[in-house]
Amino acid sequence: MQHALCHHHIVDLFVWLDDSLPKAPPSSKGGRPPTLTTSEVLTILVWDGLNEPHKTLKDVYRWIARDYGDCFPKLPQYQNFLAACHQALPVMVWFLQTLLHYDAELRFADSTMLEVCKNHRADDHRVAQAVAAWGKNWQGWHYGFKPHASIDVQNNLTGICFPPADVYDAQRIEELVKGATKVLVGDSHYGASVMRRRLWERYGILVVAPPHYKQRAKLMSGLQFLLLNLRSKIEATFDYLKEHMHLVSSFPRSVEGYFVQYVRVLLGYQVRRAGEVS
Repeated sequence: MQHALCHHHIVDLFVWLDDSLPKAPPSSKGGRPPTLTTSEVLTILVWDGLNEPHKTLKDVYRWIARDYGDCFPKLPQYQNFLAACHQALPVMVWFLQTLLHYDAELRFADSTMLEVCKNHRADDHRVAQAVAAWGKNWQGWHYGFKPHASIDVQNNLTGICFPPADVYDAQRIEELVKGATKVLVGDSHYGASVMRRRLWERYGILVVAPPHYKQRAKLMSGLQFLLLNLRSKIEATFDYLKEHMHLVSSFPRSVEGYFVQYVRVLLGYQVRRAGEVS
């Protein structure tokens, strides 16, 4: 059950993050120390995800400067804050990995489209041109990335990867089952016989997916029916991340900026989930 957040809880969040993050060795280059530590940067980004998530880092910066200036008296100018967020990206990725629930034996997997721009602007898009691609799903064509994710029965993230939008779902299954996975539930794209057999022979993982529409003679057990009905949990998770936490964005001006946006949203979500089930 999640408790109401108060102003002073940001201090508790900072203490937890500061204790959890690896301590950087002292720099031998000298120079002026950063005005914001990595722990303070992550505190700001995660605190935003725990409250009312903002669309852009500029909105986050303005909110913190207005409402939490007493907690960050050395808050730099926006450009320096943005640079600090980019510099903290490797630590953010590491911390997100530590929060993934690798011990989940039952996982629900799916993919979704993350557009980096509107389709009619794709030919002129240059920011993520080297890593984005065209992809198609039941909603049509999209230009950007196609994140694949898995969750447990409590909607906690257990695996995540961000390939270009043209990567087929079955090619990323192995990245979603690292850990204690025994059963993976997905849509028909995860039902490729070659990959299902490979996961069973290598890892002892059973993949549960709807039968192909041409396989009309196949029967489904009651357990399979139940698990496939629960697959909507991952679809609801994607909807929450995209519609309520602003995972989709066209505002970043660098590839690193896109992934700062994605990772900060996922961090906020995962920490929020931890608070709701504790």
